[in-house]
Amino acid sequence: MVTQQKQVRDLQEGGYVMMDGAACKITAYSTAKPGKHGSAKARVEGRGVFDGKKRSFSQPVDAKIRVPIIERKQGQVINVESDTVAQVMDLDTYETITISTPDDADLSPEDDIEFLEMEGQRKIVG
Repeated sequence: MVTQQKQVRDLQEGGYVMMDGAACKITAYSTAKPGKHGSAKARVEGRGVFDGKKRSFSQPVDAKIRVPIIERKQGQVINVESDTVAQVMDLDTYETITISTPDDADLSPEDDIEFLEMEGQRKIVG
């Protein structure tokens, strides 16, 4: 898995983090002051990028955590196979890939789209 290490204190809302082995987008980040017998703690909540599940964790702010490297790419819709699947050409490599479409997406051939990619997982972003 393509990841890098960061300290929990360097995370921020809108960024990405690995939680329970899944890449998640951070939706909430809060810290608690250090107490009499411990260090400051951070609570991080997120939603899975590719599966949509909510996850959270709480750790000291100086702990190390894995952060996924997610590529944001441009593509063009070639064919809409059904309401849930579309063929997309990656505009960098000209590779044709099949991607599941979001429920609210109204795609037609020759539409330019943006999608996220990490280790063979892909998701169209609206």
